[in-house]
Amino acid sequence: MELKTLSDKLYVSPQIDPAAIPALKDAGFRAIICNRPDDEEAGQPSFSQIERAAEQHGISAVYQPIVPGQIGPEDVDNFARTLANLPGPVLAFCRTGTRSSTLFTLGQS
Repeated sequence: MELKTLSDKLYVSPQIDPAAIPALKDAGFRAIICNRPDDEEAGQPSFSQIERAAEQHGISAVYQPIVPGQIGPEDVDNFARTLANLPGPVLAFCRTGTRSSTLFTLGQS
């Protein structure tokens, strides 16, 4: 799994699979933010599948789906608030990691 470090608290990645949750737990992650809408692509795991696996391993999971190319100020604010309230480290993901990275970067400016 490709992880990109954006801060001491936040890492981003492409789509994760529920089977990756134990490895994320072993790596110390305490929360996940999903920025990918369900059914964006055939065969993609649903948020509920990821959430269920995360909860089984004591990891918080938050669903904040963002449609590609449609990030608004409210999305940026919600992401920043969510990140501030979650225990770290946090992994945010979408299809490629770009939306998650963009949300964080816009929130920093």
